Amino acid sequence: MKSNLIIRSLTGIVFLIVMIGGLTYSPLSMGLLFTLITALSVYEFCTIVSEARDDVEVNAMICSVSGAYLFLAFFGYCSGWTPTPAVFIPYLISVIYLLISELYLQRPCPINNWAYTMMSQMYVALPFSMIPVLGFMADPGHPTQLYYRFIFPLSVFIFLWTSDTGAYCFGSLLGRHRLFERISPKKSWEGSIGGALVSLGAAYVVSLYDTSLTLPQWLGFAFVVVVFGTWGDLVESLLKRQLGIKDSGNILPGHGGMLDRFDSSLLAIPAVVVYLYTLTIV
Repeated sequence: MKSNLIIRSLTGIVFLIVMIGGLTYSPLSMGLLFTLITALSVYEFCTIVSEARDDVEVNAMICSVSGAYLFLAFFGYCSGWTPTPAVFIPYLISVIYLLISELYLQRPCPINNWAYTMMSQMYVALPFSMIPVLGFMADPGHPTQLYYRFIFPLSVFIFLWTSDTGAYCFGSLLGRHRLFERISPKKSWEGSIGGALVSLGAAYVVSLYDTSLTLPQWLGFAFVVVVFGTWGDLVESLLKRQLGIKDSGNILPGHGGMLDRFDSSLLAIPAVVVYLYTLTIV
């Protein structure tokens, strides 16, 4: 037990350092970090569904490369490094190939392969590809020039981390009423509300250091992250329950797989993009 706690703690510390460092050091470090995260997460998704179901055979390698390229395409387009929309054409070709290939492979359930192949892109690759949309914006003084501001993508993860921490503490102490017992028996309303309050407190602190959003807008940002992050966690829990697995992988000792670590963000990131576009900020 003590050994597992030490491993889990060390993994968590390294994870935080890599995430914060990658997001804040430079746009290139952010791009490289999340290209890798996207590829690993898509590969992990394809692997677990192929192993858990006898009627599914997904090409994990092509799906992961396609997902990584989708992220890079958004990164290049949003940063202005590759401003032409033609940068997305190779990704479209890969999607077409993944659909047409099932005509010739003579697998028993091609429709299941199509479904999980497209899910790997829509559920995993596309949400990560929204991070450059959050990170790059036009310079107010020079509308044609784009610059990188890490505060929005970093804040998504800060609010998720503080929400998870608050939910664990409040849930352990006060948890009585189950939030979604059919899918995740351990989550409670008390924990979720406590986590939301902690996250809103973090949003207040962030608003003191960054004035690109007003305090109410930062609080709304955190609220969107908490709500959709909770749904994202539940979606992955439902996926694992359907596949009959406990963890999505073991790449992160003590923490499971990539999807176990980023499940909340897969819904929170696109939801925040919609929120900020609603505020006409992005």
